[in-house]
Amino acid sequence: MSNKEKGGLLKSETQYHIQMKKGDVADFVILPGDPGRVEFIANHFDNAELVADNREYKTMTGSYKGRSVSVTSTGIGCPSTAIAVEELANIGAKTFVRMGTSGAMQDFTKVGDKVIATGAVRYEGTSVQYMPIEFPAVASHDMVAALVNSASSAKLNYHTGIVQSKDSFYGQHSPEDMPIASELLQKWDAWIKGGVLCSEMEAATLFVVGSYRRLRTGAVLLVAGDQARGESLTKEEYQENMTESINMILEASLEIKEESTNG
Repeated sequence: MSNKEKGGLLKSETQYHIQMKKGDVADFVILPGDPGRVEFIANHFDNAELVADNREYKTMTGSYKGRSVSVTSTGIGCPSTAIAVEELANIGAKTFVRMGTSGAMQDFTKVGDKVIATGAVRYEGTSVQYMPIEFPAVASHDMVAALVNSASSAKLNYHTGIVQSKDSFYGQHSPEDMPIASELLQKWDAWIKGGVLCSEMEAATLFVVGSYRRLRTGAVLLVAGDQARGESLTKEEYQENMTESINMILEASLEIKEESTNG
């Protein structure tokens, strides 16, 4: 290997997109999509400060019950998520937990429930530039176990299982309007029959990049809407349920041994 690390940048250099360097980020990073959620999440830390804010990537770093934690937004979709994970890993991050919203796909996944993803359908175009489509997108077992323990302790309504990651938001919400409507509808029906719990836009690439880079990964997805039943959370319900997701992840972080970001 050359004197450069994976990702093409020296680990001591400021990363191009996230605009951070070694020492700016904790080993444990929560990944929301929306930069507007970063401060809301960081408010649940014991302390936090803004480290960087560039493009869709906003980061705050602090601690929770003595454990170092960071939160970095990834923007919408798998391409920008892959960039965030690559560059965060370059500067020492070791564990990544996506925290986002999703749409229900099963009758029993109710609005307000939490889904702890064990794996993801790779219906997106980023992960295939890392690994062939036959390679599974799976979360790290110890991260899943820690999240399950946390959710159980908090007595939350949660499910574990496979989620679907997509690239096209409107391909899901208005499939009949798309030129490939028959394909979209057929695959959606197949995934439902296969037991896929909910639909979102980032987890598959997170899991595949994590496998390649030897990183710990997980995902907690709030079921924020149900397209089939026409249901969605109110603003107040959304904030309450997101707080439950945040606390679940933070408590789970305490089960994961803190790793040095200097190595």
